[in-house]
Amino acid sequence: DLVRPLLFLLLRFTLVQCDITDGNAEHLKREHSLMKPYQGVGSSPSSQWDFWGSTLVTSSYVRLTPDERSRQGSIWNTVPVYLKDWEMHVQYKIHGSGKKNLHGDGIAIWYTKERLHPGPVFGNQDHFVGLALFVDTFRNDLHGMDRSFPYIYAIVNNGSLPYDHGNDGRNSELGGCSSEIRNKDHDTYLAIRYSKGRLTVMIDIDDKNEWKECIDIGGVRLPTGYYFGASAATGDLSDNHDIISMKMYQLMVEHTPDEDSLDWTKIEPSVSLLKSPKDNIDDPTGNFRSTPLTGWKVFLLLLCALLGIVVCGVVGAVVFQKRQERNRRFY
Repeated sequence: DLVRPLLFLLLRFTLVQCDITDGNAEHLKREHSLMKPYQGVGSSPSSQWDFWGSTLVTSSYVRLTPDERSRQGSIWNTVPVYLKDWEMHVQYKIHGSGKKNLHGDGIAIWYTKERLHPGPVFGNQDHFVGLALFVDTFRNDLHGMDRSFPYIYAIVNNGSLPYDHGNDGRNSELGGCSSEIRNKDHDTYLAIRYSKGRLTVMIDIDDKNEWKECIDIGGVRLPTGYYFGASAATGDLSDNHDIISMKMYQLMVEHTPDEDSLDWTKIEPSVSLLKSPKDNIDDPTGNFRSTPLTGWKVFLLLLCALLGIVVCGVVGAVVFQKRQERNRRFY
């Protein structure tokens, strides 16, 4: 009789542990992880990570850009990821001599079809195919004051969308949160989790080993066979952009037979949303405001209002008539 309760408790504990990976070594995928002392980084055929531009690999960190103007750098995993469910933990540090609002531009974490394609989007190509998570430290959109920077946000692209620098990617942003991550005395962390069509981003900026939710979006479709990477860029303003580690974990998740039979390498990156990302506003929960009212919606709204007025009028008339009849009885 004691076996069933024990199994139930064990199952519950397992489910809780699966909610956010605790970094179990047996789930760590070393071929997709970047860790000190950064062995396997370089341009040799056996290397698992390759870098470009201003990137400097030391024994303590990988500096994508120094605190200098007009620099770009990136580092990319050379091994494609064929996991359906995964979680990437990134330990990073952004710091520099620039005062408030006089620094830039930030770090991007990529899961994309192509790798090592330099370009204007945080040191990577525009019209990318896959997922990008931006740690954006400089505000370009002076009118979008409802978002506080530094700002962390995600974009999924099938190659058709250009990145809108003037609006800080707002038109295609899926969700995001503000986070004071610059010039901390300690390293900062983020976790990107993709499992069963759900994208979740957690952050830890206080070095307390406590995750806080930044983004949680369902209906996300990402293929297998893409590459992880990180890039950074500076413009007229600058910062040191350092990656300390990128640790990739496999999530042990069961899929239906139909899901298992799919060719996941052929999936096109997409997001199924009831509302458009173009109507996104700063909301730490990743929610979206309602879309603008179309002509039909306005017509239906007015029709419902008119019917409500008519019903209220009829009910009011009946009630008034009843009261008149009752008053006549008393007199």
